[in-house]
Amino acid sequence: MNKPLSFNLKRPHHFLALGFGLGLAPKAPGTFGTLAALPFILLTMGQPLWLQVTLAMVISLAGFWICGKTARDVGVHDHPAIVWDEVAGFYITMVGAAISWQSLLVGFLLFRFFDIAKPGPIRLLDRKLHGGLGIMADDLLAGIFSLICLQALFKTGVLGG
Repeated sequence: MNKPLSFNLKRPHHFLALGFGLGLAPKAPGTFGTLAALPFILLTMGQPLWLQVTLAMVISLAGFWICGKTARDVGVHDHPAIVWDEVAGFYITMVGAAISWQSLLVGFLLFRFFDIAKPGPIRLLDRKLHGGLGIMADDLLAGIFSLICLQALFKTGVLGG
């Protein structure tokens, strides 16, 4: 067995897995790490839906390797500091949303709820899958659930639009 390494922000996959370092927050690293999605969200707001979906897929597919490799490097599956899965999940939540401080806040709260509570199939994915896929899958599904709820809130007029 390889000796576990510590996190090294100079390694690109560690830097990304740790949400640009936000995952190293001493309390609530997943919550802080989720904020690392904001640059992606803000840079693509107002862009065509196909571009947002493509970026969500790139962030997610890259995350399988980024999270899996970083977890292997440090010898801990789904270490709390590994937050790229939260980045992907929150980005998915906001795909196609009209961006405002209200939608960002509600999207953030919805995603954190589904990520922490892990209802039904989210919990099942969290328990059954391993490696990079296991780290990412529950957050991707939490992001999809959050996206559906956020869009429903917009469509019903609760959040405007």
